[in-house]
Amino acid sequence: MANLTDKRIAVLGTGANGAAIAADIHRAGYDVVLIDQWAEHVEAMRENGVRVEMAHETQVTKVRAYHLSDVATFDALFDIVLLVIKAYDTPWACHLIKPCLAKEGVIAGVQNGMTVDAIADAVGPERTIGCVIEITSQMFEPGIIQRESGPDKSWFAVGAIDEAAKVKEEDVRQLLSCAGTAVLSDDIRSSKWMKLISNCTTLATTAIFGATMADASADPKMRAVMLRAGEECLLAGQEVGYKIQPIFGLSAEELEQRNDLVDFMLNHMTGTFITPTTITTILQDHMKNRRSEVGDVNGGVVEAREAAGATARVNKGVVELAGRIKRGEL
Repeated sequence: MANLTDKRIAVLGTGANGAAIAADIHRAGYDVVLIDQWAEHVEAMRENGVRVEMAHETQVTKVRAYHLSDVATFDALFDIVLLVIKAYDTPWACHLIKPCLAKEGVIAGVQNGMTVDAIADAVGPERTIGCVIEITSQMFEPGIIQRESGPDKSWFAVGAIDEAAKVKEEDVRQLLSCAGTAVLSDDIRSSKWMKLISNCTTLATTAIFGATMADASADPKMRAVMLRAGEECLLAGQEVGYKIQPIFGLSAEELEQRNDLVDFMLNHMTGTFITPTTITTILQDHMKNRRSEVGDVNGGVVEAREAAGATARVNKGVVELAGRIKRGEL
């Protein structure tokens, strides 16, 4: 196991998921700083620490929190940056932190969406690590996180896209293992596509209904929409050559040669990782009148299918409905 106690670590983007992960890493004894763009949240973390409320435990962790503007004052360089931000913020965030990245340092995109190439474009593939994230949490007040999936029900996959970065895979995996089960992937693009299938199935589809994931997936009509969205993503990925990869603790044998892959993954997701009250990040964004990742998740499927001369009717409709909700039309 790698010794990371002498490494400098940053978590850039400390919303609900980022703050929960950073708090776990801090409590494990690592040198980690938290950087976020929500000023009130940063000040709350500075004053009171990160408060993570779980079903059977509440943890308060004193942390070192910084505003985005503070990045310009940093002198020491980071060995590992965990990027836990919205997919659409990836390019500017990578360029912001790049001057603070050590020569042999890496940025790990602990995000939804297919963001590994955007990171690589900013800092180089040799400094890029891709990650799959499965953790459920909410934040509506600065400094206070409601974490519905504790470390026993959180899951990560880690992988490099360049041989030069493979030596850092285990370091990132070890850090994320503080917050949940973390495994290595030998094809991180395909692993992230597998998560994209799940995201297309659940995130925006349930959000446009204003429903919890449990209620939406239990309703036959809602579930039909969810499965169609996921099946379009499955097809789009197969068309560009992505492979079925183990995900969420499932084995390759459980996933291969299935005619009901999307349905099977949805059943595993709802049966393992969520609670009856779990709402998705996109519904949280709608509630906060904040831009969501629907364009990077469902919109990515629409773009991929259109590039292949085909259509993704359900995902296109989901993107359009989510946009109307954001604009206050629905």
